[in-house]
Amino acid sequence: MEEPVFLGVDIGSISTKGVLLNSQGKVISQEYLWTEGDPVGAVKKLVGILLEKAPGQVSIQSVGTTGSARKLIGSMLGADVVKNEITAHAVGTLSRHPEVRTILEIGGQDSKIILIRGGVVTDYAMNTLCAAGTGAFLSSQAKRLGLDVEELGNLALQSQNPSKIAARCTVFAESDMIHKAQTGHSKEDIVAGLCRAVVSNYLNNVGKGKRIEGPIVFQGGVSKNRGVVKAFEAELSSEILVDPESHLMGAIGAALLSKTGNRKEPFHVDLIQMDFTTKAQECPKCPNHCEIIRFYRNGELLDAWGNRCEKGISS
Repeated sequence: MEEPVFLGVDIGSISTKGVLLNSQGKVISQEYLWTEGDPVGAVKKLVGILLEKAPGQVSIQSVGTTGSARKLIGSMLGADVVKNEITAHAVGTLSRHPEVRTILEIGGQDSKIILIRGGVVTDYAMNTLCAAGTGAFLSSQAKRLGLDVEELGNLALQSQNPSKIAARCTVFAESDMIHKAQTGHSKEDIVAGLCRAVVSNYLNNVGKGKRIEGPIVFQGGVSKNRGVVKAFEAELSSEILVDPESHLMGAIGAALLSKTGNRKEPFHVDLIQMDFTTKAQECPKCPNHCEIIRFYRNGELLDAWGNRCEKGISS
């Protein structure tokens, strides 16, 4: 007998995350992989892996998508719910930590802060203009130091005297790191300084003017860096909670939200085997000159967006 499950997909610029939840909201299958500039291809692979990992036969009852490519993948999967990252992350986190008041999130290329009071989002902020202080920033600095990004956290914990690194800009941080290394600073001190700089950059930009209160939950890929967690705890003088599923919270939230949809029949797995293509075209029918994105399944128009009037879609 097939177990009813709910699919949640979080499609970001760097990584794609997915989960299958059972009727009790427990993750029974999960996957995290790189988007590699191909969200459709990544999601095809993702769904296949999720089904392979599932303990037994399952039937997907509903689908939810979030992340920067949520609309595209929502059309592809026939999603019941397509939600922004703020809502999805809040719902996912509240399902695991109902008393949470502040969510700190740092991903591959963006970061966000979500304030929750009484189980309701009251304020939020996002930083998507610059990658300084994000996962991509840490990854590039790790390569410069000849390290794997996974090594940074443990190395930072070995430092007794973290270097002062300017991380407001990637270019400044790199030149500062080179200078510190040339003047004799150890790798562990430089890495610890980077972790501190990430936290300082986050709090001075994304968290600026926000009233950060506990319980505080830290999530996103960077939450796995123990050096950054320690730096947040020192800066905020508060315990920082990192859930084992912290990197999946957006997908978990999307899956939970999808349960409120009105799907008439279960998701058909053969959908992911179909051919999906996109076509971008500037519409000449009015002065807006909108860039219309058309999404095709097996050569048939499935959806279109980007228009500011109906003329673009009708062409």
